Amino acid sequence: MTRIKRGYIARKRRTQIRLFTSSFRGAHSRLTRTISQQKIKALVSANRDRDRKKRGFRVYNMYKGQLLLNRKIVAQMGILKGNCLLMIANEIIT
Repeated sequence: MTRIKRGYIARKRRTQIRLFTSSFRGAHSRLTRTISQQKIKALVSANRDRDRKKRGFRVYNMYKGQLLLNRKIVAQMGILKGNCLLMIANEIIT
């Protein structure tokens, strides 16, 4: 039987993943299986932490406006008294 050489597509895919993880430490930048797992983990963390960053900005704006209310109380006020929440929003903006 003749020898069949594999194509370059799998190698190209692995090389692209390797470039993404080139700054990771140890086996996380060298071993193919570990590289693919770490890439998935990095992308999941990036997506999750973007939302967390937005939460932090919201809380920071409340503290900057010297409003000592947490988000739970603000949510309850929005349900019970909408016009009061509108006044608080105007205080935060200005």
